[in-house]
Amino acid sequence: MIEGQCLCGAVYYRYHAEIEKTILCFCQHCRRAQGGIMGWNSPVAREHFEVVRGLKYLKEYFHSPNKARVFCQECGSPIYSYRLDLPDIIRLRLGTVTQGKVPEPCEQAFAQYKPNFLAIESCE
Repeated sequence: MIEGQCLCGAVYYRYHAEIEKTILCFCQHCRRAQGGIMGWNSPVAREHFEVVRGLKYLKEYFHSPNKARVFCQECGSPIYSYRLDLPDIIRLRLGTVTQGKVPEPCEQAFAQYKPNFLAIESCE
C-alpha cells in the first residue's frame, strides 16, 4: 500500500496496490504544473485510489478539454491528473508519497527537454 499527502496535510490518500511503473516527464506542462524541472508520475488504477481525508480541499483544473490536474487548493500541492478518455487511470504525483515502495523511473517522456546537467540513466 502507498500513502501520501499534500504539503499542508489537508489531503491524505492511500493507494491500495503496488506502484509498478514510474515516469519522469520533462514537458513544459509538467514542468510548470510541478514548479520544477520535471514531473514524476505513475499511472495507477483509479479503483485502488482513496482520498482518506480532505476531499473538499481538492480542486480540478482542466488544462485541456480532456485533461484535469487535481491539487490541494490550500497549499497548491499537485496530487494527480486524469484524462476523460481514460476513466480508469489516474497519474499519481509521486512527490506526494510518504509511505510505501516507489520504484525508480524506467521511462522518460519529452527527454529532449531534460536539462543538460541532469544525468538520469534509463533502466530499460
